[in-house]
Amino acid sequence: MNDFSDRLKELMGEQSVSGFARKVELNESLIRKYLKGSEPSLSKANQIAQKANCSLEWLATGEGYQYRKAEVVDMEALEKAVELTLAAAEQHDLSVENEKVMKVIVATYQYLRTTRKKDGYFDLEEAKPFVRYVMGLCG
Repeated sequence: MNDFSDRLKELMGEQSVSGFARKVELNESLIRKYLKGSEPSLSKANQIAQKANCSLEWLATGEGYQYRKAEVVDMEALEKAVELTLAAAEQHDLSVENEKVMKVIVATYQYLRTTRKKDGYFDLEEAKPFVRYVMGLCG
């Protein structure tokens, strides 16, 4: 994959030019121009990458991963978030099936990930007031 047009062809796969152009919300003639070797502006390349769920780095340079990677779940933070939330939910007589509980788990997970100590430690005592606070916000 030496040039942009080769990478664009690979990204398009079996899609028609018109179908791909609609997907990335660009004019079909512009996509054809890129397929013939013209280089897009950074904003157009970024638009193609975003709309096609492609890595801009790969599309522009051929380096890195073709598709953007999904966020990796921090399982330890998720397990602690579930534990803390379920303990708080029991006090409110709520089950895991309750939408409120699921929202609190997600919020607690994000809280734990952002407050994790440099050594990897989670301060669960510090997190408990947060869980109670979010539980109250969720009604």
